Amino acid sequence: MYSLRDVVSDAESKKVAVGHFNISDSTQLWGIFRAAKNLNVPVIIGTSEGERDFIGARQAVALVTSIREEYNYPIFINADHHYSLKSVKEVIDAGYDAVIFDGSKVTHKENIAITKACVEYARASGRDIIVEGELGNIGQSSKLLEAIPEGAEITKEMMTKPDELKAFVEETGVDLIAPAVGNLHGMLKHGKNPNLSIERIQELREAGGVPMVLHGGSGISDVDFRKGIEAGMCMVHINTEIRKAYRDGIEEALKDNPDEIAPYRFMKRGCDNLEAVVSKRLKLFNNL
Repeated sequence: MYSLRDVVSDAESKKVAVGHFNISDSTQLWGIFRAAKNLNVPVIIGTSEGERDFIGARQAVALVTSIREEYNYPIFINADHHYSLKSVKEVIDAGYDAVIFDGSKVTHKENIAITKACVEYARASGRDIIVEGELGNIGQSSKLLEAIPEGAEITKEMMTKPDELKAFVEETGVDLIAPAVGNLHGMLKHGKNPNLSIERIQELREAGGVPMVLHGGSGISDVDFRKGIEAGMCMVHINTEIRKAYRDGIEEALKDNPDEIAPYRFMKRGCDNLEAVVSKRLKLFNNL
């Protein structure tokens, strides 16, 4: 069985990307797993702080670990966008395979200091935990957006700069880095999301020396996905897109049968919708 670190390294060498999909319940987990297993590709399950609190940190770990062990399958769990050292420590102690400290709510100096402390805590855990840092503002909500979030760094002048990223990686010791390269959390309701700066991705990968992660994958064009992965992104996060598919499926099921009260029946349509989206994305990310 490969470790998550092995999976990331293998993706980089093949110029493909590992798909990362968030869940709020076990139904979504099964849909994501089935999509990955049908394609025989590794997959990462994410839980934000809110999703983690809803499911339970140890419960989320137990769900993913049980699937990994039962099917001998490379499925991993990541603590997505955690905003404090305390919350990072909690998920490491709970058994997560990876964690992201998101320093978008603190100063640059604090981001470096807290990220470094997260790395040190992970290293002292006795397990091989991957720690990801984030450098740049791409918004914070995985939802449908009326407009580009204020402060989102989507112009070349505002995007993460190679020298800044290099210094951040060296000072913190992170295993992965998530930069701002024209990407956004969430999907614009009216119109398409901004294009990625492929040139900047290439510059950052060369400067940082560690694998890079593309956040805010929902709403990015297929062409930009492939170019971004080729340029150096080895992991892609999708959340808003599958949330919408899940909700749409449930609404369709209840519209077709408004008297249905068994959750597993109307949630199945949502899960099927989600699975279809995940399958499509995994095919794209893995050149299938």
